[in-house]
Amino acid sequence: MERLIFKNGSYKTSIDKISLFAKIAPSFIFYSKLLPIVFKASSNAKRLQYDNAKWSESSLDVLHALESVGIEIEITGVDYFKNLEGPCVFIANHMSTLETFVLPVIIQPLKDVTFVVKKSLVEYPVFKYVMRSRDPITVSRTNPREDLKAVLEGGVERLKAGRSIIIFPQTTRTAVFDPKTFNTIGIKLAQRANVPVVPIALKTDAWGSGKYLKDFGKIDPSKKVHFAFGEPLWIKDKGTEEHHKVIEFISSKLKEWSA
Repeated sequence: MERLIFKNGSYKTSIDKISLFAKIAPSFIFYSKLLPIVFKASSNAKRLQYDNAKWSESSLDVLHALESVGIEIEITGVDYFKNLEGPCVFIANHMSTLETFVLPVIIQPLKDVTFVVKKSLVEYPVFKYVMRSRDPITVSRTNPREDLKAVLEGGVERLKAGRSIIIFPQTTRTAVFDPKTFNTIGIKLAQRANVPVVPIALKTDAWGSGKYLKDFGKIDPSKKVHFAFGEPLWIKDKGTEEHHKVIEFISSKLKEWSA
């Protein structure tokens, strides 16, 4: 199975020659490559033939499709979780659809993982089979109390089984990071399961939001994609200090990337 090659915990796109068609119509070329990847993955998942290796493979295909239209991707800090014994809770800002597709190939080959997702994603046409095969934790995003219960119960169960969790504490995807909307649900889960949190700062606005279909927006190769993993944090007391450290890490990285 082909995997991303990390050097000192980092990866950076090697810029190849971009085709004329990709330069003229990056969105069209990218989506023409994305759809077959999704349909193939969905077909395999529907037939119960979509395992962790196939998930990583699909994710890598999407990453290469992004690079093929000129999007440069930089990933740093992978060694922070690669060398971590046992599962963890990954806490990230949420900017676009891109991270949902690309994070699996970064994390899954090194640490078994799943997502906390909106219930609508496991009902989404075609993609629902892929999402269901990953045994995600589903939340409504409308009832905070019920969502917290679902995350704590489902998250602890998966973490005890050795599976890490990716959670986006923001209620919706946004290009602007507002700490006020960044809740502590990931911190609470890590505290309950007695596992560390690993912060992820990401800048993925190269994949824009669509006007009519939010998941299918403009692809803009002029915007560089960043993923940065931070040092693991063990939760002490109520986790207030660790929550602020996660926010500080994300904010500082976004500032560094001029997001």
